[in-house]
Amino acid sequence: MATQRLSRAAYDRLKAEFEDLTTRGRIEVAEKIERAREEGDLKENAGYHAAKDEQGHMEGRIRQLEHMLENAEIVDDQFVYTILYDGDPEDMAERFVVGNLEEQVDGADVISPSSPLGAALQGAAVGQAVTYEAPNGSLTVKVLKVESV
Repeated sequence: MATQRLSRAAYDRLKAEFEDLTTRGRIEVAEKIERAREEGDLKENAGYHAAKDEQGHMEGRIRQLEHMLENAEIVDDQFVYTILYDGDPEDMAERFVVGNLEEQVDGADVISPSSPLGAALQGAAVGQAVTYEAPNGSLTVKVLKVESV
């Protein structure tokens, strides 16, 4: 798996989620499965099947988190870009974090650094206009603000 570039906040949040799921989460799901088993016939026991599905989803998330954390690189160079599309009024400005999709910043959408807009914004400065290729043609955005995450 490739290196996962994460801010310290995202890494800490994912680590806490991993620890919660591998302790409290597993115990709660095991208790749900046990209670459902006590209801009898497992073939037609919707509670049992729901608990097993929940367990499967949770174990998948645990594996995903484990791989991300094992391959994490903590970075200090993630930014929130406030941009305005060419021709839009100032009140239409949008905020984007260029980084891992696990990042969370209030009021900002996350975009991948490998996406056309993400690639164009990396290293852009306040006041700079950047152009990128979108599916429907070239788009230009002006960078209004750059904040460190």
